[in-house]
Amino acid sequence: MKIRAANDDDLVDIRSLLTACELPVEDVARSLLTGFLVAVDDKGAIVGSACLEPVGEAALLRSLAVGSHLRATGLGMALLLAIEREARKRTYSSLWLLTTSAQRFFERHGYSVVEREHVPDELRETAQYTRLCPSSAVCMRKHIK
Repeated sequence: MKIRAANDDDLVDIRSLLTACELPVEDVARSLLTGFLVAVDDKGAIVGSACLEPVGEAALLRSLAVGSHLRATGLGMALLLAIEREARKRTYSSLWLLTTSAQRFFERHGYSVVEREHVPDELRETAQYTRLCPSSAVCMRKHIK
């Protein structure tokens, strides 16, 4: 398994993976590709992804997805560590995310729940927050500096 930066040719495969994982794809476009890392298998197929979307001095961690046949193999953790390294390299102060199903996974990796009324305005204005994720999604943050 190899984790690499996404390129323009990956857009369709990323969207397919996200759809299979029941994650939002409505705003996943070429303009967002510069924030994506993808995991590829030995045949070059995309089997995992993670994305950083800039939000002021922080970033929204989104689209962390692993193909169902590779869950519980450590690939999700590897993608999370890789995207956190990338966030540090880009000097983001913290990572934010919204999740409906992976709260415990993120808590094990240092993310804390933040009540929605304490979310910065910049994050509240993102498509993820305003329309793509349900209001029941848990908001989480990790300081990475």
